[in-house]
Amino acid sequence: MSAPAIDVQRLTKRFGDFTAVDDVSFSVPRGEVFGLLGPNGAGKSTIIRMLCGILVPTAGRGEVAGRDILTESEAVRARIGYMSQKFSLYLDLSVLENLEFYGGIYGLGRERLRERTEWALGMAGLEQMRDQITANLPVGWRQRLALGCALLHEPEVVFLDEPTAGADPISRRQFWDVIYQLRAAGATTLVSTHYMDEAERCDRLGFIFSGRLVAVDRPRTLKEPRGDRALVEVECARPAAAVEALSGQEGIAYARLHAAGLHVSVPEGEGAAARVSSLLEREGFFAERSEVVAPTLEDVFVSLIHEMETPSREAVR
Repeated sequence: MSAPAIDVQRLTKRFGDFTAVDDVSFSVPRGEVFGLLGPNGAGKSTIIRMLCGILVPTAGRGEVAGRDILTESEAVRARIGYMSQKFSLYLDLSVLENLEFYGGIYGLGRERLRERTEWALGMAGLEQMRDQITANLPVGWRQRLALGCALLHEPEVVFLDEPTAGADPISRRQFWDVIYQLRAAGATTLVSTHYMDEAERCDRLGFIFSGRLVAVDRPRTLKEPRGDRALVEVECARPAAAVEALSGQEGIAYARLHAAGLHVSVPEGEGAAARVSSLLEREGFFAERSEVVAPTLEDVFVSLIHEMETPSREAVR
């Protein structure tokens, strides 16, 4: 078996007294699309910057494309493509000038640069905008240009940090089409996101919360029933007030808003949906519909966070 494209062991990053990444370990096989899912400030960007050789870890180790991120950071950077949240584009340059600038940084020869520039323009749909000043492009087009710049040198491993933040749904879908093209070509992609629908598109997924990696698996596997809990979906009037009324009650692991209703985690068993309806009725709410459903990725994430925080809450008591 070939070595993984990314291998992380007990990676930690502290800024003074603040621990941004806490003892994180995972590996990514070659050719996989691996997602880091978590809220803003969870540590996703810090992990990516350490793996790209931009930040030095406080502890732990990592390898990217067979190179050590601590001792071979220059070799790592030569083998990766990196697209940051801010795109790293020069707004006063044209589309073509940005591509040519990055091609020069990557050391592409004249013919190779011309070939790859034309590829990037076609991939991004920017052929007719090559002479436009980048500052005048809509956000979605800038994202495509930034991706083209990151892929000019055909990197083995691609890091995309919140690549579709702020993009419209069509641009997001097109962006993922390119990610799948990269996978088909054999590249490995690590993408961070806080969008649940994008997380579903990954081959495997790591949940990040407060700098800690709380679960890693395929999205389908993560959504399989866990332990002795049932998830009840409820439709009722004033769902926000219903969530507040249920939260903290005995047997309720969590209650949260979902679409126009709410999701409630309760002990598994016959009549779980009826028990939730009775609890709501006791609090003055009428459940128009109440049924046990399969968890979403968001439910899995909320459940894992609840399990992490429960011991600390009990310790405070």
